[in-house]
Order: sequence, then C-alpha cells, then structure tokens
Amino acid sequence: MIRILITEDSQVVGMLLKAIFEHEPDMQIVGQARNGREAVQMAHELKPDLITMDIRMPVMDGFEATRMIMSTDPVPIVVISSSVDDEELRTTFRAIEEGALAVIEKPRGLSHPEFDSIRRELVETVRAMAEVKVIRRRRTETARDVNIFEAAIPQRTRAYEILAIGCSTGGPQALQKIISLLPIGFPVPVVITQHISKGFVGGLATWLGGNTLLNVKVAQDGEPLRPGTIYFAADERHLTVQRGADGLMAKMTQDPPVNGFRPSATPLLKSVADACRGHAIGAILTGMGVDGAEGLLEMRRAGCHTIVQDEESCIVFGMPGAAVAIDAVDQVVRLEAMPSYLTSLVRK
Repeated sequence: MIRILITEDSQVVGMLLKAIFEHEPDMQIVGQARNGREAVQMAHELKPDLITMDIRMPVMDGFEATRMIMSTDPVPIVVISSSVDDEELRTTFRAIEEGALAVIEKPRGLSHPEFDSIRRELVETVRAMAEVKVIRRRRTETARDVNIFEAAIPQRTRAYEILAIGCSTGGPQALQKIISLLPIGFPVPVVITQHISKGFVGGLATWLGGNTLLNVKVAQDGEPLRPGTIYFAADERHLTVQRGADGLMAKMTQDPPVNGFRPSATPLLKSVADACRGHAIGAILTGMGVDGAEGLLEMRRAGCHTIVQDEESCIVFGMPGAAVAIDAVDQVVRLEAMPSYLTSLVRK
C-alpha cells in the first residue's frame, strides 16, 4: 500500500486528489496538509511513502517545504502545479532542483475533457515515484574534468553534427546536471524530447537556461539548428530534424502519438538517424516506459553513436533499459560522467 500525504491549500483540489488516489486499490491517504509548514511537520510524524506538493501556498510555499523535507526526512515528492504563470513555474523547477522527483499538471474538474488523461498520468507517476529511494539532499560538487569556458572548435572539424536526447521521469534533474557542465563552446546543436505535462516545457527551458552558458529554447518549426543551442520539443508537437539547403533544421509535426506520447523521443531519434546517418549522437536518459528505444536502434544501425544513462543514477531505468534490451546501445554512461563524455565525443 502506498501511503500518500497530500499538500494542497485548496480544499476543492485536495478533495479531488483524495478521491483520485483512494479509487486506486494500492493507495491510501494518510494526511492532508494545507501549507508547506504543515507538510514538513506531517512528513516527520506520518512517514508517508510519497508526498504530493502544491507550489503556491500560504505560510510556506512548496519550494521551501520540499527543501526542508529533503534535508531532514527525505521522501519522494511529486509537485502538482497549475502552471498559471512564470513565477509559479520558476518555483516549481526550483523544487525539482531541491529533490522533487516529478511535476504533474493539477487535475481539473471531472467534466473537463482532459481529466481522465491527467488522472492516469498522476496515478502512474505516483505509483512509480513511490518506489524511488531518495537520500538526504546536499550540495553536489561540480565536475572538475569539464571546463565550461572552453572555446568552440570549428564545426567543420567535427565528426558529429548533432546530439539528440530523449527522457521522461527524472529527466529535468538529469538534464540540469548534464547541461550545466557542457562548455560554452559546445560545437553542435542539442535537440531534446522530454515527456512533461502540458504547459511546463517553457518553464523547464527557462530554468535550465539559468543553469548554463548555452542558449536554451523551445524549438520553432523550420528554424535552423545552431551549435551551442539546446532545443526542446514543444507541447503536443513531435520535434524532428531535417536537412535543408543551409544545414540541419527543426521540423515540428502533429503526427499521432508514438508509444503514447506527443512529443515522443522515437520520431526525433529516427529523424536524426535519417538526416545525419553516422554523424550524430543519440542518448536516452531516465524515464518510464519504452519510448525512444526503437529510435535509438535506428540511430545505431545508421552508424551513429548511441548511449544511455546508467541504471544506478536513473530515477526510473525504463527507457534506457528498453534500449539496452533491444541492443540499441553502444555505451552505458554514469550521469556524473555524461558531460565530460559528451564533450570528449564532439571534440575528437
């Protein structure tokens, strides 16, 4: 039985969350906190298996509550946010930085057309996150083998033209650790499909942009892909890569979901295999499910270099494990070694 502590200042939303979780046979509500301070106290007293965390609350907000819980009584935390404005998005991703495992859109009323899909995502995420072993948070040391101020090496000398990444649950944390240590002269564009609730990808790009000297943005249809820039797939659009007269460019599509996702990592990786053949790097990071595995296999068959995050550092090894299972992977890489590994590849 998964014992859940709900943290939510809205009585209506709190009741809705309680009804959603109690409908599941393996979930039990052990408490409901109305603000961050109550959440910190109840986390200590009740020892729940998982906490859902609102962000904008009186007395103490969700960021401060997450920070305190993860430094005293660490427990899996899933942020449930309405994503109503930039300030809430900033606070949401600061909570992720402090140890929250995932961010989910706040469920709306039963009559809302997207209620069932949001409910399913919420339940599946809570079920998966309750199994994660979290540790007391402390400031991580920056890697000493990566110089983020290295000058760019001319693009024409590179064997690789692009880096493509797919990730899901735990992806924001993994991306932050990787992107923050890529050098300012990183000589290829980076394209990323991250599974995240609708309305959050812009906040994710902004948050990551504050952790790196590279440019970070949501991709626009038809724009050229430039070295030193990180491009994210937009809400409800597959991000793919095509080769145009002036080089590689982003192509956004509304094709049907793949592996249940739009955006999906598989179309991205397949398009890179097509456009670049052996001159690309493909990576799959932490995430639930199997998305991206077939795309990574196509990249490997096309002569590209393919890697996945190692199981020990993954919050969920589903996506990397699926790629390993179908022999789509050249190299398994520890998360802490990923920035220097990627930098060494594009500078060879």
